[in-house]
Amino acid sequence: MKKLVAIVATGIMLASPVLSASAEEYEVKKGDTLWDIAQEFDTTVDSLLEINDLNSDMLYPKQKLAVYKKYLVEKGDTLYGISKDHDVTVDELKEWNKLTTDLIIVGQELIIKEAKEKAVAAASTSKPTEVKSSTASKKEDSQPDGETISVVATAYTADCEGCSGITYTGINLNNDRNAKVIAVDPSIIPLGSKVYVEGYGYAIAGDIGGAIKGNRIDIHVPTRQEALNWGVRNVKVTVIE
Repeated sequence: MKKLVAIVATGIMLASPVLSASAEEYEVKKGDTLWDIAQEFDTTVDSLLEINDLNSDMLYPKQKLAVYKKYLVEKGDTLYGISKDHDVTVDELKEWNKLTTDLIIVGQELIIKEAKEKAVAAASTSKPTEVKSSTASKKEDSQPDGETISVVATAYTADCEGCSGITYTGINLNNDRNAKVIAVDPSIIPLGSKVYVEGYGYAIAGDIGGAIKGNRIDIHVPTRQEALNWGVRNVKVTVIE
């Protein structure tokens, strides 16, 4: 079985005369949030929660957090194979680990950063089209009454390698890939709210995300292709209850 563990030490030197990699362990300061730490280290809140086995985003001063995962190289591994397994590129692996060649050795530890944001970046270059899921009605529901705000909407899917499929509020998206759920900033749209999203329909505000701050949402769709088709849109969201 491939070995993925959390990086919890700094200045690790590899047993190679030409290759080295450093890892980060962050000590929480007063006022820090997971969002701030994720932005500083170019990762995501979800990744920090997972690799530190955190059940909430509550932090306390001097708490030590692992900020990246690492991969332990096994016999027969190549940078190309590892990149494919983790949905990253060889160039990214080399950049993250300060590698100057493709040479890796058994027992070497490689930093693996969170790759989820790549889907959003790719989506921004795609032509927006209407999402069509297997359970979507042919006729769009009329917009209901309630407080309406304008937001920037991206899309994500639970159908991806390494995704748990469990939202922040405990909804299992793998049990229903067509579930209408959105990730929100709880200070703007309260978690658990029933909402209506223009071009998407009725949904539950049941998740959060590292990049979802302010007037932004992330809608859940069944597949990565539908996420790419959605792209990045300005839409109206009505909070019903």
